[in-house]
Amino acid sequence: MEIKETEHNKLIATRVPPGDKWTLVDDKKKVVHETLTDTLEAHFKSTGNPCEFRLSPLDSKLYAIETHQYEVPEEKPKEFSMYGEFKQGR
Repeated sequence: MEIKETEHNKLIATRVPPGDKWTLVDDKKKVVHETLTDTLEAHFKSTGNPCEFRLSPLDSKLYAIETHQYEVPEEKPKEFSMYGEFKQGR
């Protein structure tokens, strides 16, 4: 069984102008963090999950990269009759 992995970018923070200030999307208090490092630390403390991050500076957004693994089912081999015709319904 082959295992494949997909990535999904989950938005976790947006930049608050001016400068390098950020706020977490899920934070109800909308605390403004002074640096990107402080923002990453706050996210880790709130979730407890270590993960990779992706920064989109032109869009002023910070994403957590979530990975999901799934199994790819194996294809059953085709069966042919002695005349080389594909057998239906087996």
